[in-house]
Amino acid sequence: MEHDFQEVGPMAWDGDDLAGQAEEVFERQQAAADARAHRGTSTVEERARSARFETLRLSRSRIMGQLSRATNPAHRTMLESALKSINDEMGEG
Repeated sequence: MEHDFQEVGPMAWDGDDLAGQAEEVFERQQAAADARAHRGTSTVEERARSARFETLRLSRSRIMGQLSRATNPAHRTMLESALKSINDEMGEG
């Protein structure tokens, strides 16, 4: 009997990582629901704003992941500054 198992990548067991992953999934689901609700009714400006927000959201998620693993104080400071900047820009949108 031959089994066709797929290799599974490393699992994140850290509570902060799991919370971040859950938040990411929720945000993707919310963005998809918003997109479905507004499909065909958005202007060029609205689509551009939505695309910019999605780019910021993905950058924010990436930086949060890096921040959770960063150990060098200078690197952490740079990541925290970048995260603040993204959060500020997302708040303006």
